[in-house]
Amino acid sequence: MTIELYQEVALTRDLPEYGLRSGDVAVLVDFVPHPSSGEEGCVLEVFNAIGESFAVIAVPISVVEVLRPDEILTVRPLVKVS
Repeated sequence: MTIELYQEVALTRDLPEYGLRSGDVAVLVDFVPHPSSGEEGCVLEVFNAIGESFAVIAVPISVVEVLRPDEILTVRPLVKVS
């Protein structure tokens, strides 16, 4: 399935530097080319459970996947990174 702008996506791996885990949901807000012809990147905006934005991060496109109808959302406490 093609990933599109402003689509909700799930992380495919933990990102401890941001306090995020595999399966966390974010919104894809931009695509960015790699500066030296490497893997394309994407900019994600991450929201808490009540819809407040708390992070905007850039990651390789391989770190995200589209949400599927056989998945269910869940909640967990956010661990703040110092």
